[in-house]
Amino acid sequence: MKCSTLKTKGFKFKQFSIEGGRSGMPVSTDGILLGAWSNLDLMNTCLDIGTGTGLLSLMAAQRHNTLAITAIDIDRHAIESAQHNFRQSPWDDRLQLIEGDILKAPMTALFDGIICNPPYFNSGEQSHHTQRAIARHTDTLDHHALLERSYALTTPLGTANFILPIYEGHQLIAKAKPLNWHVTRLCYVKTTEQKTASRLLIEISKMKTELEETHLVIHQDGQYSKEFHSLTENFYLKM
Repeated sequence: MKCSTLKTKGFKFKQFSIEGGRSGMPVSTDGILLGAWSNLDLMNTCLDIGTGTGLLSLMAAQRHNTLAITAIDIDRHAIESAQHNFRQSPWDDRLQLIEGDILKAPMTALFDGIICNPPYFNSGEQSHHTQRAIARHTDTLDHHALLERSYALTTPLGTANFILPIYEGHQLIAKAKPLNWHVTRLCYVKTTEQKTASRLLIEISKMKTELEETHLVIHQDGQYSKEFHSLTENFYLKM
């Protein structure tokens, strides 16, 4: 699945807007899928790793009206964009921003849940956009180190949610299991029924439960599928 992104610098959702500014991460289908799919019910605190424009944090804030969210990014331009988007939203009082490296930044509390649209380009792939390169290359956030740090930063019942291409998703799962993470939810995403799955939504947890595995088709008969519509209708303006 080619990750569709916004061609302009702004995108308006039903309850908030995103302006990208000079950050490396435009609004993408990947981000919207992860933000809508992640299960943060009954949680008090959430950490958004590599927040970019703040999309995942804002989606979480809209879905959960008592959730306190901390968002972190290593890139100054991303922080500036997220700060602007948070201030324009109805939930600024529940959104905290940290500029820094998640692997090094001191944290004073543990989190019930983590949401992260992690990098997956390797060092052999280049980007012509500096901020995009920082946001997308695994050199800046190794998946094994990300999983270790996520485990250290979550409560005993904590979970972490990710979206990745299929191969990279399975690689992340293989790295998570030796670190005592348990895979609890998986969703294989296809753009159309005829195509193979190209994205994998992943939930891992410190608590072992029965695996829930589902499949999602985005487009059906030339329009959004009923499943995709149901998942994202609270966000897209035209749904």
